[in-house]
Amino acid sequence: MKPARPEFVPDASATREEMEALQRDVAADATWSDDFDFDPGTVGSDRTTGSGVATGQRTLSTDHGAASAPLVAGVDQAFLDDRAVSVVVVRRGDTVVERAHAVTDLEIPYIPGLLAFREGGPILAAFAELTCEPDLVVFDGSGRIHYRQAGLATHIGVTLDVPSVGVAKGLLCGTPETGVDGRPEGWRTPILADDDVENAAPGTKIGHAFQSRQYDSRPIVNPIYVSPGHRVRVDTATDLVERLCAGYKLPEPTRLADAHADEVKRGLSE
Repeated sequence: MKPARPEFVPDASATREEMEALQRDVAADATWSDDFDFDPGTVGSDRTTGSGVATGQRTLSTDHGAASAPLVAGVDQAFLDDRAVSVVVVRRGDTVVERAHAVTDLEIPYIPGLLAFREGGPILAAFAELTCEPDLVVFDGSGRIHYRQAGLATHIGVTLDVPSVGVAKGLLCGTPETGVDGRPEGWRTPILADDDVENAAPGTKIGHAFQSRQYDSRPIVNPIYVSPGHRVRVDTATDLVERLCAGYKLPEPTRLADAHADEVKRGLSE
């Protein structure tokens, strides 16, 4: 799978000013409305309901037919010395149809707000090894919840021109509409643009804090932060992630990508 917009490929050798300017161009080109061909109701595990709770029922085969389910890719990385192990795992329902990975050098350190320039090139190298074209890509990183509304999921989503969603474990910017501590499973609250978010009126909804999992017998689990990357609107992004969590805190596509990245990393270390 090759970039549809090669002019947006992140360049790790660019200056900070050039990087931020490119992010503004990416955000201007992003679409934060639903622009895809699949039925959102067909997204998720065969073992989940629309609320994402595991039931043991095959909702895809019963309600829609497994063949109608879209190809959903999860993207994650592992790191070995100064190299990135970038992985894409593609599923249709619960069936993994393809795995691809690339091992590439990291050119710059982590800089908050510029993650795509550290990890975007390695991720695109993994997509170059992919033979199928996903209908939806879920990234371990922010989308519109970003200082310039161009986090990793938006930057790579626009570059590939693929519907994409970002799922982050922490909040980069923006303000939750209500407090997020100790919320029950399935709860969500909007993340609203604040003064740290460029080109968005204060109070603009740019994502959600979503409580994907909670345990009665364990310490309180923090929410995840979901935002659209490209060609998905804010509410749809969180609805899709809810369907994909399958009883876990993180969406199953990125959980599988994380596990496969660790597997490839172990193989390189042996």
